Formats: sequence, structure tokens, C-alpha cells
Amino acid sequence: MGELIQRQDLPKLLKQLKAEGKTIVTTNGCFDILHVGHVRYLQKTKTFADKLLVCLNSDSSVKQIKGPDRPINNEQDRAEILCALSCVDYVVLFDESTPQNLLCEIKPDVHTKGADYTIETLPEAKSIMENGGRIEFISFVEGKSTTNVINKINSKA
Repeated sequence: MGELIQRQDLPKLLKQLKAEGKTIVTTNGCFDILHVGHVRYLQKTKTFADKLLVCLNSDSSVKQIKGPDRPINNEQDRAEILCALSCVDYVVLFDESTPQNLLCEIKPDVHTKGADYTIETLPEAKSIMENGGRIEFISFVEGKSTTNVINKINSKA
């Protein structure tokens, strides 16, 4: 079972993991309505390192990115659901529109993002690589997205 980490507690956790010789993979996202695409993505992400740390957009961050009607589920619920997945070791919330500052603090060995991004379009790519990390892009599960789930629910209403 994963653990929700407060941002101010990250340095202590990272120091401990480093002392234990553990590698860290990060990913980020809203993870608003969890679906099979999310689960497969997170499972694949975990294969790149010993520990998976999910950088989760806070409610205010999701609103900045997705608009005033999102998120559907609040940050505490989204974090708890992610922590219940066996592949997720840690979750940390962030308020910015991108996790760039947070990733500069974490300095992951690997960072994953969906294959709709490229090195050129990923805002945090430069800082990941400058801190010695690498980036892995993961293909989406066709037709699986939170927007599709919301649209399907709305069409039934």
C-alpha cells in the first residue's frame, strides 16, 4: 500500500531511499477518474525503478489545466485511490500547473509520461535530464481516458 507524503517531508524520504540504494521513477497527472488506462500506465511505470512516486496535481492545479468543472474527485480521494494500487509506493501533491519544480527536488532516476508528449513538448524534460534522469514515454490504452468516461456518463444523463 502506497503512502501520501507531504511535500515538506520529501527530502527526508529521498535521503532514506538513496541511502538504501533504491531507484526512483516518477510520473505525474490528475488521475481524476481512475480507469484501466491509468492502471496499466502506472504498472508499466513501476517497471522502470524500485520505487514509484506519483506527483499528483492538487485540486487547484487540476482546475488550472482542465477547467472549473474538474476535478470530479477531490485530491484526498484521488491520492487515497492511487495509494491503494500495489504498484504505487508514494504520492505527493503539487499546486503548480507542471511538476517541474517538484521534479527538480526529487531528481528521479526515471520519469514517465504519456506518448502524446515528446522530449520537445514535455515541460519538465530539460530539468529531468539536467539532473541525470531519463524519460520514458508510455503508449495509451486506446479509447481509455477520463474525458471519455465523463462524456459517456453525460450521454446517459
